[in-house]
Amino acid sequence: MNKSLFKFVTDIGPLVIFFYFYYNSGKDLKVAIPPLIVATIISVLLVWVWEKKIPMVPLLSGILVTLFGGLTIYFKNPIFIYMKPTIINILFALALFFGKYFTNEPMLKKILGKSLPLRDEGWKILNNRWMYFFFGLAILNELVWRTQSEEFWVNFKVWGMLPITFTFTAFQIGLINKYKLNE
Repeated sequence: MNKSLFKFVTDIGPLVIFFYFYYNSGKDLKVAIPPLIVATIISVLLVWVWEKKIPMVPLLSGILVTLFGGLTIYFKNPIFIYMKPTIINILFALALFFGKYFTNEPMLKKILGKSLPLRDEGWKILNNRWMYFFFGLAILNELVWRTQSEEFWVNFKVWGMLPITFTFTAFQIGLINKYKLNE
């Protein structure tokens, strides 16, 4: 299996399993969350075996899925799983915010600098845009789960947040082209 297909399967697999159990159980989070936790742990372990390391984002996501999914099951309260995207997005935003102050370099440049050569001004703007975007996604998640049905939130989490993120990313192409370093 090539690396990109493996990454796709390990990223999407737990989500597919969650949807399968969620919709086949009559839309019951209590039934769908345990298989999600197990699939997420297996996915993270497979990445570790395949790559001999676990990238930070899948590791953090796996820990939070297990923690908040476990709390949802233990307390029989879905609020914990509803808040997981909020917390992840706030953590990403805070990492970008504090990274630029403690390292004197935008955090995105530290992460993507070798694959995306930009002038420093471009990195600062891109870092700030992503920071605000993550804060915005956190707020949006809060608004959706607090005002809509559970089924709406479940669908929004995948079919709303993902396209919003892709669209936001596409809108960064102009900025990237403007500040791209000529090699």
